[in-house]
Amino acid sequence: MNYQFTIIVPVYNEEDNLLRVEQELSKYIKIATKKTKVLFVNDGSKDKSQELIEEICSNNSDFSFINFKENCGLSAAISAGFQNTDTELVGYIDSDLQTAPEDFNLLLNEVGEYDLVTGVRANRKDSFVKNMSSTIANGIRRSFTHDGMDDTGCPLKVIKTEYAKKIPMFKGLHRFLPAMILLQDGNIKQIPVQHFPRIAGEAKYGLWNRLLGPLMDCFAYLWMKKKYINYNIANKG
Repeated sequence: MNYQFTIIVPVYNEEDNLLRVEQELSKYIKIATKKTKVLFVNDGSKDKSQELIEEICSNNSDFSFINFKENCGLSAAISAGFQNTDTELVGYIDSDLQTAPEDFNLLLNEVGEYDLVTGVRANRKDSFVKNMSSTIANGIRRSFTHDGMDDTGCPLKVIKTEYAKKIPMFKGLHRFLPAMILLQDGNIKQIPVQHFPRIAGEAKYGLWNRLLGPLMDCFAYLWMKKKYINYNIANKG
């Protein structure tokens, strides 16, 4: 099939959510504005996630998977998804489904003019501590990157694959995807999307991950920005 869009679904110990992921993404594929397939990236889960993923993929020709030998983190899972994507466009969504797959269509409508389109979680359904720590972390990140993005932690993004494959990932860099597109002289945009409370499984990030981790990652980003190589090939012979 001539797929146009790959949705990456990073998974780490999400056995309680995966059947709902299958149901919701299967429904989305039917209404997607681009021919869509799904790629699970199992980040070394220790529960029954891989067993469920294999069952889902065997029952759905539009679903496939990558299974890590051990847990490597969200950035590694996203990077592996980017490198194993063969469609023109790639996106990702968290397996907790706190964002809605149908909102991918809002992002896809803009991606022709832009090279990355990210969601902004409107009316977030998270705890006060989680919302406040994310707000502070986003403010710190903006002061370092000047990317103008309000919510880079939103797990709903669409990127042109040629840009995604050039992103040199390190741990924590998933928070800097818009900034990394800007380093490639790309165009970025944010669009409000729906947000829902987590109804199953456990959150993988605490206060440390949302504040001190991102602060340290900002210094790593500044180093990468200084060393980053950007080039465009004029022609080949």
